[in-house]
Amino acid sequence: MKYSQRIVSLSESITIAISSLARELKAQGRDILSFSAGEPDFDTPKAVKDEAIKAINAGFTKYTAVSGIPELKQAICEKLSRENNLHYDTNEVIVSNGAKHSLFNIFAALINKDDEVIIPAPYWVTYPELVNYYGGKNIIINTNDKTCFKITPQQLRENLTHKTKLLVLNTPSNPTGSVYSKEEIQALAEVLKDTNVWVVSDEMYEKLLYEGEFCSVASVSDDMLERTISVNGVSKSAAMTGWRMGYCASKDKKLIKLMDNLQSQCTSNINSITQKASIAVLNGSIETEIQKMCHEFALRRNQAVELLNAIDNISVITPQGAFYLFVNVGLIQKDSMKFCTELLEKEGVAVVPGEGFGMGSYFRFSFAADMQTIIEGIKRIKHFVDCSS
Repeated sequence: MKYSQRIVSLSESITIAISSLARELKAQGRDILSFSAGEPDFDTPKAVKDEAIKAINAGFTKYTAVSGIPELKQAICEKLSRENNLHYDTNEVIVSNGAKHSLFNIFAALINKDDEVIIPAPYWVTYPELVNYYGGKNIIINTNDKTCFKITPQQLRENLTHKTKLLVLNTPSNPTGSVYSKEEIQALAEVLKDTNVWVVSDEMYEKLLYEGEFCSVASVSDDMLERTISVNGVSKSAAMTGWRMGYCASKDKKLIKLMDNLQSQCTSNINSITQKASIAVLNGSIETEIQKMCHEFALRRNQAVELLNAIDNISVITPQGAFYLFVNVGLIQKDSMKFCTELLEKEGVAVVPGEGFGMGSYFRFSFAADMQTIIEGIKRIKHFVDCSS
């Protein structure tokens, strides 16, 4: 049988693959500590669950408008205005089944064969796969821990061509936790002036910030507002990964309409109950719970960074946001797939190889786990490294 070349070329998400393997080993009775999942270990706040129950009891279980119910889209617009100084109308917003679905729609609507998409590495695993799927060409800009994994204006300028269609920015970043400052975004914006390059700004970890202030990419200038598609959601900040709600906003109404058309032919609207519940996140009702979660993440981050940096030949920079550490093991093993596989087999610790993020001598460690588990996990990593020396 012959399958679509597009689907054959698509790889499984390495983060999902590692998490699945860890679950399998655990089901076999192995003592597995997993730091591979990209989701908070906290429960969804009660206020959100209450709104969902209210929606169920009210019979709000039917189809809705493809792009989202009006009150949810209005809540998104008000959130973006209040918190990000971004002003959109409801017809400039579309709600999808998680931010991954939002990105799928965006890339489908914009990428033609051989269009170039600039992606800083390390990158979230899905970006280059979507570019490949739609026939585009990935232009990867490599960074390192010396620059806190952020691209410079010079790097951006050197990689722009007449074929450049998109620049993808992720701040705070998965997998590094790096955050672009307002000044850094402005410097990149200067390079993009007088070009036709779109910017996709993935801001899913916006609320999980430990130092400094968050700056939305589209907010730095009118020019950036016009060219930027802002992507966000409630999965990470409100511990709602399974609820599947993401959204994007663009001043290009035709782009939003094209994505609406696409979504109408595949998934249609997202879960009706999730839509009602998400309003409680966007209107600020659970800010106290988010702050408590963020405070706990900061404590875990500090402990994990200290313990990992105490291990010989391992280093990690302190991330400003998200809940990941991108750990450099290049002095021990350039092949992080080999490092991570052996670590899982010998010590029962699951972390994600850097290859999936475009950098081979690193691994991603999620500190979305309780403190005791983090301490025990890093203790096992130390034992593995000591025994490998």
